[in-house]
Amino acid sequence: MIWWFQRKVLLFPAVIVCCLFIVLYSLCRPGDSNSSIKFTVQEIESLKKQLNAFEHKLKKKELKTIYLVTPTYHRLTQQADLVRMSNTLKLVESIHWIVIEDSNKKTDLVKNILEDSSIKHTQLYVSTSNDLVRLNSDPRWKKHRGVDQRNLGLKWLRENITGQINDGVVYFADDDNTYHENLFKEMRNTKKISMWPVALVGGLNWEGPVCKNGRVVSFYTAWEPNRMFPVDMAAFAINLHVILENNDVYINPEVKRGYLETDFLERLGITKDEIEAKAEDCQKILVWHTQTSEPNMKNEIKLQSLGRGSNPKIVI
Repeated sequence: MIWWFQRKVLLFPAVIVCCLFIVLYSLCRPGDSNSSIKFTVQEIESLKKQLNAFEHKLKKKELKTIYLVTPTYHRLTQQADLVRMSNTLKLVESIHWIVIEDSNKKTDLVKNILEDSSIKHTQLYVSTSNDLVRLNSDPRWKKHRGVDQRNLGLKWLRENITGQINDGVVYFADDDNTYHENLFKEMRNTKKISMWPVALVGGLNWEGPVCKNGRVVSFYTAWEPNRMFPVDMAAFAINLHVILENNDVYINPEVKRGYLETDFLERLGITKDEIEAKAEDCQKILVWHTQTSEPNMKNEIKLQSLGRGSNPKIVI
C-alpha cells in the first residue's frame, strides 16, 4: 500500500507539468496572432527537453534497484574483466554494484575502475578463509570460490538496506562472466525469484531451466540432475525482500560440490513453482560463463629473470 502511494505521489507532479505544457503550447503556438503570450520555437524546444528530463528522472526513481554482488580477486586478467563488465553495466539504469575483493584491504585498481565507471557502487573486502583457499594445481571445482565475498555482500545489504521502503533485486554477478544488457531488464521486476539459462557451463552449450508458459518445468543438466536447483549462480535473481526477511541465511561453503545454489535457495524457502521464467521463456542466452583464461606469461618471466621485464608501473 505504501509503495502504491509513493508511486502515485511521484507520478502526480509529472502529470500536472505535462498538462500545463499542453495548455501553454496550445495557447501560445509560434505564429498565432491571437495569442496574448508568445513563445519562440527555441523556448518551446527548451521546455520540451526539461519535461523529458523530468519524466526520465521520475521513471528512474520508480525502477527497482538491482544490487549486483561481485566477488573479485587479484590476477592478471582482473582489470580487463572488471572493465569489460563495467562497460555493460554503464548501459543499465538503477543499479548498485557491490564489489567485494578477496584481499586484506581495498586496492587502488578496483577503486579506480569503480570510480571511472560512474556506477553507484560499494567497495568491500575480505580475505578467503584458509579452508577455502585453492592451490594453483587444484581444479576450479575442488573448492567453492567467492563464498566469503558473496556472504559479506549479503551482510552489507542486510545492514544497509533494512528498513527502507525501496524494493530491489539481488544478483550474484561474477566478474569473469559476460552479460547482455537485456539480462538486467529481464530480472528487474522479479517478484521472488527469476531464472534463465547460462551458456558455456557444466560442460554444456548451456545449462539451466527448461520453461513453458512462464514456468520452469524441468532443468537441463548433465551432472547430478536430482539436485533441486541444478543451476549456476548466474542463472537466477532474488527479490531483495526475500534476502532481508531471511537474514540468517548465507551461502554455506561446506555443502558438497554443485549444491551451493540448491542449498542456498532451499534455505531461503524457495520452491520450483515460484520460479519466474525469463529470457523469452528460457529460450534466449543473456549470460555466458566465459571464465577468462589465465594468459601464458613465459616470455615475461624469461625477460624478468634477465632484468628486462616490462615496466611494473604499467598496470595491465
